Amino acid sequence: MRDDAAALYRLMSWLSPSFPVGAYAFSHGLEWQIEHEGLTKPQPMRDWIAELIAQGSGQSDLVLCAAAWRAVAGGETVNELSALALAFSGTAERVTETQAQGTAFVGTVRDTWPDASLETLPDDCAYPVAVGAVAAAHGVPEQATLTGYAHAFVANLVSAAVRLVPLGQTDGQRITAQLETAVDAAVARAGETALDDLSSATLASDIAAMQHETQYTRLFRS
Repeated sequence: MRDDAAALYRLMSWLSPSFPVGAYAFSHGLEWQIEHEGLTKPQPMRDWIAELIAQGSGQSDLVLCAAAWRAVAGGETVNELSALALAFSGTAERVTETQAQGTAFVGTVRDTWPDASLETLPDDCAYPVAVGAVAAAHGVPEQATLTGYAHAFVANLVSAAVRLVPLGQTDGQRITAQLETAVDAAVARAGETALDDLSSATLASDIAAMQHETQYTRLFRS
């Protein structure tokens, strides 16, 4: 297997639904928004996810992922970057989500795809930082890493939406397909955005995540 093909194989393995980071347990606040605000139709759902990857947590995650990739590629550590990612998480639910997935991701990669550089990663590494750092350590190209991360972000939210609302699997795939251009644009922006310009402007999503913390009954952890 060629080196570039092997690197992409690893990335696909790490970001697949079968990789044990518990992504299926998190809805990113979507569960509250669906139950209390009636986000149940395909087009509004697509628009909600598109906003997250355009100017919300999806976009900020991509910027952090790119910064982590470049740090490791340049021989630097990502401890401070992970701390920034956790501090930038707007709600307790968001901290739980990124920290739990990042911790599981780092632990599983260390056990299954070991590399000496991974020993410097913090055990409670934020998820986008962990993915960027691991991808760089294993020679996965930056562009492929960001594209894979963005697709996984979208796929997880679509999966949550299909399970929570009367959206069929075909509608879920339509939403994923319709977001392809938005994902490409988000990846391009992230590659050009400096950490000093890190931002998020999807307040409705943040409020939904806050409300989800005290939701009486729920299927998801966030």
